[in-house]
Amino acid sequence: MRKAHRAAPADIRRVRSAVLRWYRTHGRTLPWRSTHDPYRILLSEIMLQQTQVHRVLRVYPRFLAQFPTLRSLARAQQRDVVMAWRGMGYNNRAVRLHRLSDIVTREYSGRFPGDLETLLKLPGIGRYTAHAILAFAFRRPVPVVDVNIRRFLSRRFWTMQTAMVTRREAEIWKIADSALPRTRAYDWNQALMDLGATICTARTPACVLCPVRHGCLSAPFMHRTMAPRRKVEPSFAGIPNRIYRGRIIEELRSNGGGPLTIGTLGTRIFPGYSPRHSRWLVSILQSLSKDGLVRLSSSGQRVPQKIRLA
Repeated sequence: MRKAHRAAPADIRRVRSAVLRWYRTHGRTLPWRSTHDPYRILLSEIMLQQTQVHRVLRVYPRFLAQFPTLRSLARAQQRDVVMAWRGMGYNNRAVRLHRLSDIVTREYSGRFPGDLETLLKLPGIGRYTAHAILAFAFRRPVPVVDVNIRRFLSRRFWTMQTAMVTRREAEIWKIADSALPRTRAYDWNQALMDLGATICTARTPACVLCPVRHGCLSAPFMHRTMAPRRKVEPSFAGIPNRIYRGRIIEELRSNGGGPLTIGTLGTRIFPGYSPRHSRWLVSILQSLSKDGLVRLSSSGQRVPQKIRLA
């Protein structure tokens, strides 16, 4: 059984001081860091889930130009929201964001709740996102743990034998809370994110540039990597079904939201498509329909005749 880590208070103070000094010079300038608007901060957090910053920087201002406020998003048709999400992938996020905007507008008069318990009840908001809203929009002294922070804290306060492993999330939340400076919590959380994203990276960390490399328990092992485990997921013709899901949404976007016939859609996402593949395609369309992304018109038949964005 692994023992819980107890970082020495003096070591934590040294890390805080060094990280905050580094952040003053090297912190990234990002548009969502110049606002306290919970909607704009939430939008950035949802967009950044499993998406690289440079892609978000292209879509974020374009999306806000179309939906500048939470109320404007809530009034929009879901199809228009999904259309505006183009270039981001993981289109379920757009559906959840739209649902959230409707709930906050109707049940909270358009004002984001400022307590953790209520935030966690909103669609698409988990522990990290709720804490990020509290920390960055409401400036509450709460810890934030994303994948970058988890990696950095794991390496700095435990001995990671390779660059590809981290400690359990529950352990990281505990040390993130104990290390949190109560007066500069905002800067601290942003600094940890930037360190993890630019210096303490997943595969090839730049330890020589790290402001807390001295005393880092994992630095001697960061040259070691392991081949990541391949994720086993439903596929067709060697391509994961999630890729086909994205292709379907992209084709419907290009068609102004639909409708397209199943045959047309099939040949556009898979050049070798024929009616014998319809069962496979129908299963994907049904999953998209279940997620609220598409609407299927079947006219009483098992195979849908028309497909459009919901």
